[in-house]
Amino acid sequence: MTDCLKLKKSNCKNCYKCIRHCPVKSIRFSGNQAHIIGDECILCGQCFVVCPQNAKEIENETEKVKVLIQSGDPVVASIAPSFAALYRGVGIDAMREALKQLGFADAEETAVGATIVKTAYERILREEGRDILISSCCHAVNLLIQKHFGAELPFLANVLSPMQAHCNSIKKRFKKAKTVFIGPCVAKKDEAQRYEGIVDAVLTFENLTEWFKEKNIEPQKQSDSKAKSKARLFPTAGGILKTMAQDAPDYTYMAVDGVENCIAALKDIERGEIHRCFIEMSACAGSCIGGPIMEKYQRSNIRNYTAVSRYAGQEDFDTAQPPAAELSKNIGFIGGEAAQPNKQEIAAILRQMSKVKPEDELNCGSCGYNTCREKAVAIFQGKADISMCLPFLKERAENFSDNIVNNSPNGLVVLNENLEVQQINGAARKIMNIRAESDVLGEQVIRILDPKVFMDVRQSGRNVRNQKVYLAEYQRYVEQTVIHDKEYRLLICFMRDVTEDAVEKDKKESIRRQTVEIADKVVDKQMRIVQEIASLLGETAAETKIALSKLKETIRDE
Repeated sequence: MTDCLKLKKSNCKNCYKCIRHCPVKSIRFSGNQAHIIGDECILCGQCFVVCPQNAKEIENETEKVKVLIQSGDPVVASIAPSFAALYRGVGIDAMREALKQLGFADAEETAVGATIVKTAYERILREEGRDILISSCCHAVNLLIQKHFGAELPFLANVLSPMQAHCNSIKKRFKKAKTVFIGPCVAKKDEAQRYEGIVDAVLTFENLTEWFKEKNIEPQKQSDSKAKSKARLFPTAGGILKTMAQDAPDYTYMAVDGVENCIAALKDIERGEIHRCFIEMSACAGSCIGGPIMEKYQRSNIRNYTAVSRYAGQEDFDTAQPPAAELSKNIGFIGGEAAQPNKQEIAAILRQMSKVKPEDELNCGSCGYNTCREKAVAIFQGKADISMCLPFLKERAENFSDNIVNNSPNGLVVLNENLEVQQINGAARKIMNIRAESDVLGEQVIRILDPKVFMDVRQSGRNVRNQKVYLAEYQRYVEQTVIHDKEYRLLICFMRDVTEDAVEKDKKESIRRQTVEIADKVVDKQMRIVQEIASLLGETAAETKIALSKLKETIRDE
């Protein structure tokens, strides 16, 4: 596959929306990025349409077309008839004038090629009498059969697409002409590159609109002749059938649009349940008017159908029918057989996703695959990763979280903003003597704790950290931190049981007080003893002094 559809890695957010909408699951996830598998992609453009981050982009060949115009050779545009749905009220004449302002030599409707192709289909049904004939106008359908339904290739009409038939016609009529197809399709870019020498470049309507804006060109709204323009119905569901005679004997003519419906029809053919049918197949729902560019920017198949239908006439274009050989197209098998796991290998992968019983296989589709077993096959083929399973990730995250919460030595209580208990771990239950989590879940916190701190935090928005609280009812001291998680509208309380520390501190304080009291008593007693000794010493000294004085006087008298 050419690089018609690319991934902008910086935009991919790993949401799996593209794989959910990819009808052939041709997207591989690696490194949290979606990668398109070229060998399997049918370029239906659904990943481009549904990506919410615009991580898929279509190759833009505007610069290539500008170079072609500057080369001096006449560049002629082939405009898909669905333009009438996107450029409302603008006819082919006005589009031609606008394109000439961009440097194109001329512009024509691809519907001219559609007339050639539908005539070729009528000839095959009339002359070759094939059992089943599938239209080959839609390149995405061609790729679907070429890559995924090789057994049905013989039923695919080996006829050029309207784009190719018209561009061949242009090159016959314009000497040295270069052709540029302009339409709503991604797959046409691949078709142009795969079958060289017919279409020189492909622009989407988005590219054209941007180019018009760059040059300040606005196509004028005006009516065109529509007498001979029945093939303008080609881009609508059943549009090919509306242009065909449908007169081949014993044939059923049917239109199938949307890749899923096309796959279902191909499986019916594979089982031999369909015969003698002409099947118009379109990958896009509503056919080309529901193409990826139309669906991304103009989401209204009903209005699109009305616009195209009103622009279409009742008769075929006047055009020369080329020989059958010139319209022949080789459409071969280009797919490959992906490795398929056996039952044991699937079971082993399912076990890695924690799916050990049938009831574990939820088949929720969040990964993008319809069933868990399809996902297991994709893992085996290297297209998916085990971590893409949302229930698996949720369970793993919950188990991881629960292990942390339940094995934490600190208490944890989670409340909603109505102050109702949402979660309580084992440490918190132990602090508050709560038997089981179910006893308090959903209950008002007032049943187990004073709600004041939670009400204050909720109202003020200021968190409380390391607040020491005595829970009298439980005879426990705790240090609590209360946080208000505004994003998830939760109040979270962490509690560290500090009862032992508080008791130990009280014991030490009691011992200190007792020690101080004893010391005070000892000091008091010692002071009394000192005072008593001092008193005795004082009396003794006085008596001694008196005695000595008397002795002194006696000695003097003698």
